[in-house]
Amino acid sequence: MERVHVSVVGAGSTDARTVSFAEEVGRLLASRGAVVVCGGLGGVMEAACRGAKSGGGTTVGILPGLDRGEANRWVDVAIPTGLGEARNALVVRAADVLIAIGGEFGTLSEIALALKTEKPVVGLDTWELSRRGEAVTEIVRAATPAEAVERALALAAETR
Repeated sequence: MERVHVSVVGAGSTDARTVSFAEEVGRLLASRGAVVVCGGLGGVMEAACRGAKSGGGTTVGILPGLDRGEANRWVDVAIPTGLGEARNALVVRAADVLIAIGGEFGTLSEIALALKTEKPVVGLDTWELSRRGEAVTEIVRAATPAEAVERALALAAETR
């Protein structure tokens, strides 16, 4: 059976709490056999990859530039795209489900692309969205890394 691919998205530069969440998410995903997909650089991406590697997992980094050497050291498969931020679409499309942790506008774009393409999104301390003054409920909220992983894997199972 094909392994679940989970894109972990978040800011390239962030605070210690968010880094801790991302590392734990990566470790827990690896322990459940999931492949961790990300943008391949620092911050949340690096922490998720580091966590996944500590759990014996596989990591994929979809890079904005053309140099594989730009990937963080915990990326197993570095995919240079030369697309800049447009590579966010590939990060979304490569996964069965997204976990958004914290984040800036790049993360917001990944959340939006996922929702637009009906890809499930689990949010851990991330953006809260509204449409015409009404809360957007499509982002499944999680309070802890363990809850985020459980919800993401359940959503992936439902949509596969």
